[in-house]
Amino acid sequence: MMKDAEKGGFGYVVAWKSNRMGRNMLQAMLNEERLNEMGIRVLYTEEELRSRIVQLGGRITADYAGRRPMLVSVLRGSYIFMADLTRAISLDVTVDFMVVSSYGAGTVSSGQVEIKKDLSDSIEGRDLIIVEDILDSGNTLYYLMDVLRARKPASIRICTLMDKPERRTKPITADYVGFVIPDAFIVGYGLDYDERYRNLPYVGILKPSVYGK
Repeated sequence: MMKDAEKGGFGYVVAWKSNRMGRNMLQAMLNEERLNEMGIRVLYTEEELRSRIVQLGGRITADYAGRRPMLVSVLRGSYIFMADLTRAISLDVTVDFMVVSSYGAGTVSSGQVEIKKDLSDSIEGRDLIIVEDILDSGNTLYYLMDVLRARKPASIRICTLMDKPERRTKPITADYVGFVIPDAFIVGYGLDYDERYRNLPYVGILKPSVYGK
């Protein structure tokens, strides 16, 4: 009787696992179909992003040991990255935010930079880390670095989630880079196209057919 029950239980577990695998495969197929409909190809998964950000946080922790850096998020695209990066740093840090724009509703930087929201706190004498979602042409960040240097911080470094060196037009490099990416339009994990796709948990390449390139 016990052996029969054990066999029955094992058979139930096998069937349950089989059904679960089937549901997972179906969900994956539906997700892929949904991505195709959205015009997106996944570049970095949620797990890959998480792993890389932990590594970046570890490097910053080591580099700023004994200090209290200020992290400045350049909104809006970096807000998710900023939150996750802050939690990956094992130091006492402060945070502040700026809104700097040079894109508008398009996909190519206009080259004209506007500060829409400035910092709330003084950065004089502080160790500053500028947190960016993507370093592209460098126009915005090059201008911003000049503005911030004039406020006399002790140091300034740049941490960017994505680096697109092929598009660089200004002599600027990041000190901490999550991923070096191809020359493609990237969305998800805070990055947008015309205020869409920010809440995707992964980073994907937006197909040109979506934005009419």
